[in-house]
Amino acid sequence: MMLVKQLSVFMENRPGRLYKLTHALGKEGIDFVTLSIADTKDYGIVRFIARDNERAFEILRNEGFTVGITELIGVEVDDKPNALAEVVALMEEADMNIEYLYSFVLTNHNTAKILMRVEDTERAVAMLQQKGIKLLSEKIL
Repeated sequence: MMLVKQLSVFMENRPGRLYKLTHALGKEGIDFVTLSIADTKDYGIVRFIARDNERAFEILRNEGFTVGITELIGVEVDDKPNALAEVVALMEEADMNIEYLYSFVLTNHNTAKILMRVEDTERAVAMLQQKGIKLLSEKIL
């Protein structure tokens, strides 16, 4: 199955924590492909994909971070208005809940990448493939 692995780091929402995470990876030459932060008053979840997820995972574990791996569905669509809405509509029509989603555009392509976490990954992948939506693997990020 073509899925994209994302690292999730849970940490206290206080000054210096994000720097510690980004510096721990940066000094080891780890580059981010994506980065998303969700926070509450007391804690945050930093979700990201790195150029070398396995190494990033080990570095952060060794630095004492609580880090997990999540599999996301990644799709590629034309970089144009309504492209995201069309994918979301397919998920809604199939009665599939999207837990969270983020997207990004690579400047040297005319496409946008959409990464999403859904309740039933296998069913969602099958439906998207059937609809002719281009799925991503980590290798094409």
